[in-house]
Amino acid sequence: MKNKYEVLSPDGIRIDGLTESYPSFEKALNAFEVWKLRYEVQGYYSANYGRISLNELKNHCTFKLI
Repeated sequence: MKNKYEVLSPDGIRIDGLTESYPSFEKALNAFEVWKLRYEVQGYYSANYGRISLNELKNHCTFKLI
């Protein structure tokens, strides 16, 4: 069985909906970078506990091996 990854936002929600997992950490990281683009216009991610600057966002997400 191969490893798969999922990416959780700072609020613990999967960034890609309910079904997507990634076959490698690199692909999960690429998906995170695409997801992060959604927040470029406002310049931050608004988490339940406050604003997170985009350059810190990766540190607040969870890259989970499943």
